[in-house]
Amino acid sequence: MRHLFLACLIAATGFAHAEVIDIDNAQLEKLTKSGVPVIDIRLQSEWEETGIVAGSKLLTFFDAQGKYDAAGWLEKVKPLAKPNEPVIVICRTGNRTKPVSQFLSQQAGYATVYNVKHGIKGWIGAGGPVAPAAQTIASCKAAKTC
Repeated sequence: MRHLFLACLIAATGFAHAEVIDIDNAQLEKLTKSGVPVIDIRLQSEWEETGIVAGSKLLTFFDAQGKYDAAGWLEKVKPLAKPNEPVIVICRTGNRTKPVSQFLSQQAGYATVYNVKHGIKGWIGAGGPVAPAAQTIASCKAAKTC
C-alpha cells in the first residue's frame, strides 16, 4: 500500500529532477569515504539489531505499520543533505529505499540519489563493517532528528 501511494504521488508530478542510481557495496564504500551522507531509513529496532554503516544519519521513514510523513521526514533530511548535494539511502534489503529514493529525486528535487540496492543485509553479508547504533540513536533522539 505504501509503495502504491508513493508511486501515485511520484507519477502525479509528471517530471523527474534526476535519476536514482542503484549502488553496490563497493560503490557504497567509495561514496561514504568521499563524504556522501548515508541516511538509514529503518526502524530503531533494526538499527539496534544489525548496527549501522559508520557515520549514517538515522531517520526512519516508514513506521512499524508502514505509515509515513513524507513532508516531515524531508524537513529532517534537508539539514543532512541539500537537494543539490548527493545523498545515499539505505534500509534493510533495498525494498523501502526504492520509493524513498524516487520521492527524493522526483518530488523533492534531489539531483543525485544513491539507493543501496541490497541494503544493510547485503552490506553485512559481504563483510562490510558496521558500528553499534546505540550512541548514534542517543544523539539523534536528543536532537529530535531520528
